[in-house]
Amino acid sequence: MTTLKRTAFKAYDIRGKVPDELNEELAYRIGRAYVDLLGAKKVAVGRDVRLSSNSLAAALINGLTDSGCDVLDIGLCGTEQVYFATFHLETDGGIMITASHNPMDYNGLKLVKAGSRPISGDTGLRDIEEMAVTGSFLRKLPVNKGIVTHISILDAYIKHLLSYVDVSQLSPLKIVANAGNGCAGPVLEALEKHLPFELIKVYSEPDGTFPHGIPNPLLPENREATAAVVRETDADIGIAWDGDFDRCFLFDGEGNFVEGYYIVGLLAQAFLIRQPGAKIIYDPRLTWNTIEIVKQFGGIPVQSKTGHAFIKERMRKEDAVYGGEMSAHHYFKDFAYCDSGMIPWLLVVAVMCLSGKPLSVLLNERMAKFPCSGEINRTVADAQQVLKQVEDKFITAGAKVDRTDGLGVEYDTWRFNLRTSNTEPVIRLNVESRADAVLMQAKTNELLAFIDEIGNYKIGL
Repeated sequence: MTTLKRTAFKAYDIRGKVPDELNEELAYRIGRAYVDLLGAKKVAVGRDVRLSSNSLAAALINGLTDSGCDVLDIGLCGTEQVYFATFHLETDGGIMITASHNPMDYNGLKLVKAGSRPISGDTGLRDIEEMAVTGSFLRKLPVNKGIVTHISILDAYIKHLLSYVDVSQLSPLKIVANAGNGCAGPVLEALEKHLPFELIKVYSEPDGTFPHGIPNPLLPENREATAAVVRETDADIGIAWDGDFDRCFLFDGEGNFVEGYYIVGLLAQAFLIRQPGAKIIYDPRLTWNTIEIVKQFGGIPVQSKTGHAFIKERMRKEDAVYGGEMSAHHYFKDFAYCDSGMIPWLLVVAVMCLSGKPLSVLLNERMAKFPCSGEINRTVADAQQVLKQVEDKFITAGAKVDRTDGLGVEYDTWRFNLRTSNTEPVIRLNVESRADAVLMQAKTNELLAFIDEIGNYKIGL
């Protein structure tokens, strides 16, 4: 076997350009290495809508079955449907073929083991990388190949999603739902018949050519496609998803984009009303709003390092009911501690229905109390050097310093978190203040000016 590139193997998953970094040969070897590492007998496999996903899935499945592993092929789906299939069907693991919001010529794989526990750099991905790129497998191929069974888990998955809300208490809201031509469309169609909502669907048909651009609502330039329809139709709320819909992004009734930070607090409150005393996991980038809400409603806030593998591990350790990241990843104990892009919006609209309040009213007070910058990225020549110089300049007397993830610096009236990317020379800044948007903006500008001065930067996405 020829040696293949390692560049597609990242900290938490596998992502790269097709076919240079990720191709059928590597996908086949990953299948073999996965079985070698886990001794898996039955694995769930799904794929997103990208044009290369079918051929990569076929090669992966060949690698799994050649190694004697049976495959439950659930077809076109979102990442969370592979998570669901893995814990619902009690398989030995699951693999999703997806590049989520990456450019057209990318694809990737997300791997989990039994119980939908993530396989990342420190839990087996490096071993899979070594075997796959070198062909140094641990086991010989067995005589008997595994069997492929094509199944649908859609009905069971929809039933599970609906278990998070009391449908009888929902009101007939008007909702703009932008699937971005990714994989969310079929799930929305299946959910629609069970809900009293009028869904105004935008780009709902799965289309791997992405005629309206790669679905990534985190980019400001991609938000107007949803916001405009909210305004034009006088909708109550807008929702947009990325390609594999493991993240959902919300817009209020005026079409304003809602920072994911404030949704974490809203969902924490919803869970704590039903389960007082529960633990809530949050990430270190923006924290004050979440901590205050969790304590106010009798919960226990627990900080975790950013990243799905860290959040999921901490949730299991703490037996937390919910975990949220400001980047629109939301994790649920009853979903095997995994992230979902469907459960959050169902919970948010349920809160709207039960309270009788629009999303803007539910959040405006919190946004005014803890205004934030949102995450701002800069591409710099040396991210670690920039972090060191910011530390030297901005840690002054009276500062509280937190190094859970990057550099967190807190004063009485404002705080910031600055962290580096794992994969590129990018530095990520978040700033928040207490009830003073002018101060928040001034400190944001001050930090950015210093980073721009020392960083030899160009604006990053």
